[in-house]
Amino acid sequence: MSAVLEVSGLRVHYGMIEAVKGIDLRIAQGQITALLGANGAGKSTTLLTVSGLLPSSAGSIVFDGVELRDLPPHRIVEIGVIQVPEGREILTNLSVRENLLLGAYRRRRRGEIEKDLNEALALFPRLNDRLHGPAGNLSGGEQQMLAIARALMARPRLLLLDEPSMGLAPLPVREIFKTLRALNESGLTILLVEQNVRQALEIAQFAYVMENGRVALAGSSAELRDNPKVVHAYLGS
Repeated sequence: MSAVLEVSGLRVHYGMIEAVKGIDLRIAQGQITALLGANGAGKSTTLLTVSGLLPSSAGSIVFDGVELRDLPPHRIVEIGVIQVPEGREILTNLSVRENLLLGAYRRRRRGEIEKDLNEALALFPRLNDRLHGPAGNLSGGEQQMLAIARALMARPRLLLLDEPSMGLAPLPVREIFKTLRALNESGLTILLVEQNVRQALEIAQFAYVMENGRVALAGSSAELRDNPKVVHAYLGS
């Protein structure tokens, strides 16, 4: 399967500290690829660098033939790489509808925007019931749904998700991951950063495990589920 994103020799520093140490990633078109590992392994830093929100020290980030390293974040968004950040970062004083429309702020065809809005609400029916209320009144799970729906309003070609299960109860996590699987089945390519290794391996086709800024393991989800190191460190006996 062809790669839509290829990361080669990526290095990222915070001052004198090297957080990402020359990693290579290949994100296949039409798949969910998971980036796994403990807190501080370099997963979120990698996503922020792909999005242009952090500068890289070395390496290459190529999306569909376009080098992203020197592009500003708004240009990366324009070519279809959209990130749902850790912590969701919704605008709590705005309504749910206003938050969703912000995801389409660079688009101009109002009819298409309304169509996509209706499709996003169909994916997350809970949001439809709260459409005109403040986003700050939503539960944590509903806020995560809103953050994903807002990203979909930008019509992503590659969706980057940073820790979508963080701080959520099991039920909304199951709902969100079910929706991610459906989005992938419709053709959307997803790069998923997630500490919930078991949940991520259930929906991803391929995964990388990062440790201390490096890729320690890579393989299909089935291979990693059976890998003794993964079982011992992340899945339990």
